[in-house]
Amino acid sequence: MMRRLALACFGMVLATAARAQPLPDDFVYLRDLDPSIRQDIRYAGVNNFVGRKLAGYDANECIVKRSVGLALQKVQRELAPQNVSLKMLDCYRPARASREMVAWAQDGHETAAQKRYNPGFSKSELFRLGYIAEYSGHSTGAAVDVTLVDLHAPTGPSFDPNRAYADCTAPEALRAPENSVDMGTGYDCSDAKAHTSAKSITAGQRRWRKLLAGAMVRQGFVNFSKEWWHFSLPGGGRQAYDFPIAPRTR
Repeated sequence: MMRRLALACFGMVLATAARAQPLPDDFVYLRDLDPSIRQDIRYAGVNNFVGRKLAGYDANECIVKRSVGLALQKVQRELAPQNVSLKMLDCYRPARASREMVAWAQDGHETAAQKRYNPGFSKSELFRLGYIAEYSGHSTGAAVDVTLVDLHAPTGPSFDPNRAYADCTAPEALRAPENSVDMGTGYDCSDAKAHTSAKSITAGQRRWRKLLAGAMVRQGFVNFSKEWWHFSLPGGGRQAYDFPIAPRTR
């Protein structure tokens, strides 16, 4: 009995030590730089196009290169007088998660829930069309997926994995809840309507996109034209990392 207890305690010590290991190469937890920036890391749960937690996402935490985090902090400060906050949807992505996305796109199976994210074509086309790649800038720590939250707006309903929502191009009230401003499509929507400069959105949705893009660009970020939510900071390096996203220990 005592031997089993000792082994269990030793295992707990090892697990704690593993979580406490410092982040490599100037990576930081964004929460340590600016806790006011909201976080909803979608691949750490089931509310994403794959429908499950992805490998390496062991905590709902945004990890980025320090230069990226400091730039996001400046964006947040610019938005604060307008009662608007950034909300991070994805930050550093372990390379194993990108490989899992590629395998998912090529597995030949597609559910109705997954189809909500690419209503115009099959998921096998995502790789060819450039929506999924074996190499992701997210794995360098220099790319982020982000939206905006109106701090004066009431909190909406939570995501229900058992509900049959409309696809990501549908009106906001019908698609899966984002608890953020209405950008015209849901996050990770593989459709022309999600292109940053899409003409098929309302004037209000366009204003939100311009507000986000303008604030990000002023701090050096570059937007990916097919995704209103995706921004990268040049100069962050091209090395892809594969360490897991562990819980913060302080």
